[in-house]
Parts: sequence; structure tokens; C-alpha cells
Amino acid sequence: MLLLWVLLATITGGLIAVLIASWLAYKVFAKYLHHMVSLSVGVLLSVALLHLLPEAFETGVGNAHVLFGLMLASLIGFFVLEKIALLRHSHHHEGDGHHHHKGHDRHEAGRGGMLILIGSSLHNLCDGVLIAAAFLTDPLLGVLTAASIIIHEIPHKLGDFVVLINAGLRRRRAFALILFTSLCSAVGGIIGYFVLQQAQDWTPYILVVAASSFLYISVADLMPQMHERVSLSDAVPQLLLVGVGVALIYSVTTLMHHGHDHGHDHGAPHAEHGHQH
Repeated sequence: MLLLWVLLATITGGLIAVLIASWLAYKVFAKYLHHMVSLSVGVLLSVALLHLLPEAFETGVGNAHVLFGLMLASLIGFFVLEKIALLRHSHHHEGDGHHHHKGHDRHEAGRGGMLILIGSSLHNLCDGVLIAAAFLTDPLLGVLTAASIIIHEIPHKLGDFVVLINAGLRRRRAFALILFTSLCSAVGGIIGYFVLQQAQDWTPYILVVAASSFLYISVADLMPQMHERVSLSDAVPQLLLVGVGVALIYSVTTLMHHGHDHGHDHGAPHAEHGHQH
């Protein structure tokens, strides 16, 4: 029965977050896509630096040197992936005498799209494990955790949509891909339910790889797009929107931590009871 609740929370939660983010991306903010890139930078940097990395280090499972080493390896790995994609692209067009600037820009954004999907899948996998852990501790804590993850996922999914729209993906394809990454939380929930202890040992490493992908996309893919707009009238809104993205994730992360602390206070007796079974 508890597994059913975990699956319901992860699948429904993911679907709600994707639907709201899709509505915001295509209906509310469609005219302001270039501004949304700035917001996405703030969101992705904050998710990585204020949420995923602290979460990874707070588990106490991984050694700091190992986790930072993995982060370095991940960043270099993403660079290599992009370089391979670039080399394939230039090889495909060499000798035709054209520069293909527009196609190249589209291709660059497309690489960012691939990386964001990898990062989001890993992130959602960890979210699923966290939801399962919360439900196993106390069903009420499970519901609170799932609700807080939905709230936190909406701006993050909006960032995903912006990156994929930039990559030139059609609405249906972008929606399907982001929905697929969301369903990884259900996979994480199943893993968390059956092999929680082993899964928790792997969690910090998965979180670090996910954080690295968001850092790389922000710095290597989205920030260069922001620098293409050089006027002061563009720079001020860009900085403000990066700040809004940071404030948004900071607020949600703070709320989540309060929820977790409150839940753990009430959930401790349940956890002991759960471990006895």
C-alpha cells in the first residue's frame, strides 16, 4: 500500500509540475523568451548550488574530495560530450562553403537541451528516492516532501522548457521529453522503496552529477546567449531576472528545509517503528 502512495506521489507530482511549467512557458511567458533565459540561469545555478550540492554534502555519505573530484570529472565529461557534438556537426557541414550560423546556434542550443535532460533525469531520480524515504519514515512527511518537491520543480521545469524551446524543439516533443524526465522520480521511488539503504549511499554522487550538468548548462550555454545582448537596457533586466531566479529557489529551498526539519521531529518515532518491522 505504501509503495502505491510513493508511486502516486511521484507520478502525480511530476505531471502537475510539468503541466504548470508548460502553461507558463507557452502561454504566459512565450513573448519574453529571451528574458526567460536569464531567469533560467538564476534558477539552474541556485538549484545546483543552494539545493543539490548542499543536499549531497549533508548526507555525510561521500568524502568531500571524492564528491568534488566527481564534480570536476562531470564538468569535463559534459565538455567532451559537447566537443564531440560540435566535431560531428562541423564534419557534417565541411566542404559545403557555407557557415550555417543559424543552424549552428540551433545546434549549440540543442546540446544544452541534451544535457538538461540528463541532469533533470538524475535530479528527479533522487527526488523519488527522497519521497520514498519520507513515506517510509511517516506518510505525512511523505506528503509534505512530495508537495514541497512539486513547488520546487515548477520553476526548474520552466527552466528546462526554456532551454528546449531555445534548442528549437516543438512543443509536443519538449513536453514529452520533460514528462519522461519527470517519470524518473517514479523509478527513484521504486528504488528507494525496495533498496533504500543502498540507494541512499548512491544519492550524493547522483546529486553531484545532476548539479554539475546544471552548472555547465548555465555557464557554457545560457550565459553566452545573455552576452549576445550588449546594451544597458538588456543588461539590467538580465541581472534582475537572474536575481529573481535565485530568490525563487532560495525561498523554496528554505521552505523545504523547514518542512523536512518539522517532519523529522514528528517522524522520528515512526522511523524507529518502521525499522523494527
